Amino acid sequence: MAECARMRPGRYRFPMTFGPDDQVERDAPEPPYQQLVGILRARLARGDWKPRRPIPSESALCDAYGLSRPTVRRAVAELVSAGLVFTVPQRGTYVAEPTREGDGQGASS
Repeated sequence: MAECARMRPGRYRFPMTFGPDDQVERDAPEPPYQQLVGILRARLARGDWKPRRPIPSESALCDAYGLSRPTVRRAVAELVSAGLVFTVPQRGTYVAEPTREGDGQGASS
């Protein structure tokens, strides 16, 4: 029965963690866009970009990580759906304000 519980390729029991200074690895088991999401999340958590300030453009992220624009767009879309960043048409993508429950500064009562 334990053999049946093994993970299928592409399914992870534990999410991979990424550091803010990591690079995307082409031969890693996780797709490049998910690696980029992890790296950008780590950079946001570290405070590389302040709330309501822009993150690097898609072009800059493509160059920095050696990825195609659709891959970068997919990663940014994941961050938008997670509420970590927001996009302003014709202006760029900006860091969202931290939520009370996610910033660790909520009330302790």
